[in-house]
Amino acid sequence: MKGKPTVIAQLQKLLAGELAAIDQYFIHSRMYEDWGFHKLFERIDHETQEEREHADKIIKRMLFLEATPDLSQRDGLRVGTDVTSMLKNDLQLEYEVVDALKEAIAICEQEQDYQTREMLEVLLQDTEEDHAYWLERQLGLIDRLGMSNYLQSQLDAS
Repeated sequence: MKGKPTVIAQLQKLLAGELAAIDQYFIHSRMYEDWGFHKLFERIDHETQEEREHADKIIKRMLFLEATPDLSQRDGLRVGTDVTSMLKNDLQLEYEVVDALKEAIAICEQEQDYQTREMLEVLLQDTEEDHAYWLERQLGLIDRLGMSNYLQSQLDAS
């Protein structure tokens, strides 16, 4: 089924963001692991997998719409240097994904591509209610507990 060029362009834009998110979460997860923050490593490593699933859904939809996904396009990475900057950079990335998803959903509505819109709505819900919300909570915990107590809570119990 031939997709509308405007929808395909939005999907490509979203794919570039998801690919960047995979890379950013991947490096951050490995940094947390190296620093001994096992709980942060596990959560962010899980986020890497979820972003890969998002990219997979976008790629499959683009192929269904007879488009060729360009995996060489990626948004820039913002690799943090400490836990706070890493969490803030990841949250900023998620906010940008939310905005891009909302824009793409609106275009899908205009183009009457309801199946793509439905798929993107699921990604939006996951991005807002899981990814961004978790990051907001972590930054809130740092504010309430202080960095030392927060980091202590992220160590492996063993």
